[in-house]
Amino acid sequence: MKKLLGTLKKYFCDFGESVAKGDIWTKLSLVIFGLGYMAKGQVIKGILMTALEAIIILFEIAIAGPYMAKLGTLGTVQREEILDLTTLQKTVNDYDNSLLILLYGVIGILVIVAFVLLWISNVKTVYRIQKMKENGEHINTFTEDVKTLFNGKFYITLLTLPSIGVLLMNVIPIIFMVCIAFTNYDQNHQPPSYLFTWVGWTNFKNIMNFGAGGDFAYAFIRILAWTLIWAVLATFTTFIGGVLLAQFINHQNTKCKKMWRSLFIITIAIPQFVTLLLISKMFGNYGIVNTFCNNIGLTDLLHKWGWVSQSLDFIPFLTKPGWSHITIILVNIWVGVPYQMLIATGILMNIPSDQIESARIDGANKRQIFWKITMPYVMFVMGPSLITSIVGNINNFNVIYLLTNGATATSSRFANANAKETDLLITWLFTLTNDYSNYKMASVIGIITFIVCAAITLLSYTRMISGDKEEEFQ
Repeated sequence: MKKLLGTLKKYFCDFGESVAKGDIWTKLSLVIFGLGYMAKGQVIKGILMTALEAIIILFEIAIAGPYMAKLGTLGTVQREEILDLTTLQKTVNDYDNSLLILLYGVIGILVIVAFVLLWISNVKTVYRIQKMKENGEHINTFTEDVKTLFNGKFYITLLTLPSIGVLLMNVIPIIFMVCIAFTNYDQNHQPPSYLFTWVGWTNFKNIMNFGAGGDFAYAFIRILAWTLIWAVLATFTTFIGGVLLAQFINHQNTKCKKMWRSLFIITIAIPQFVTLLLISKMFGNYGIVNTFCNNIGLTDLLHKWGWVSQSLDFIPFLTKPGWSHITIILVNIWVGVPYQMLIATGILMNIPSDQIESARIDGANKRQIFWKITMPYVMFVMGPSLITSIVGNINNFNVIYLLTNGATATSSRFANANAKETDLLITWLFTLTNDYSNYKMASVIGIITFIVCAAITLLSYTRMISGDKEEEFQ
């Protein structure tokens, strides 16, 4: 943080110096971007910068401006059809659209921020050219600047389009989503017929309201807990299973290693969603697994033990809390272990053999070698991958949704919150958006999901890089 503040201070100090010490053309560049370049012989660049300035100003005045002016209210005039008694034809009034107001308002603000940064950068660049001219240094022509973008500064050329793509596809939607969380945009406020407005922190208060009627808070705290439990279990069960499987397959006494390795690799060749859909049918209430359990008397036995309600003639593998949670984790192990096995196989083949030999000479047995040398080395190499897996499992939409799409909430409080007991935050968000048009609460959940993922990532990476552990394995 201190370094960042220092960088920002230097950035604005350089701008102040450019304005204070710059000549008349540098100062005029504060008003018209291209004047400084034109005065110093870079006519084409000056024209382009002036044209860019004009385009931005016209965009703000003609397109974004009218929407930004209504950003405080998000519109006041709803869409209405008016019957013209003279022509007996319906006309539509000049109505507002809250969604467009918010979208163009956000874009307009971002364009203003970009314009300010461009304004500062432009003045600093003109001042730098001024000093170069005073020192008798060569000032590049427009052609030379273009050639530089394909040579020494080619990285700028390569990063420009991806940066614009990130801005359009990631930054703007994220800011828009964050803004939605502070509105009442839901199924009852669908513009333009029904406008939505700002409500401040009301939605966040509702999701933290654990008092009477706080069904959203009730569902949220339990779904958040299940999301974190699922992320940890899904990550480390597949990781440990993959390492153990790789260890067994690569053991010196294991026969037909290629066959066993190929057998598990084949499962990767099948698209995961196909496997999940097939398993959801197999473990359905009247699927092949339940049919088999009924035939062998397992269902009746579970009835006697009280594990399955007497009213059910099937085992609720994917439809009842507890059963469904365990089934989901077991299925995830099945689909995830082969991937981890492949990664672990490559790592195990690169463990320093001198450390293992030294441990054997010192009297260490196989179990001690595995837990003291093999696992620490695998953890060191796969640490970043595990963090990525945890965050990925927090947002693991496919496994949860494809397995439990047909399930319903067994608790009325979950049902009132439009959630199921097996939902993750991401699947709950999808349901609220797609099925119930509750965009405001979906946005709140999206923000919380981002905070959880960011916190886990930052804390994990901070602990990982806190010390240099590479020397331990050299």
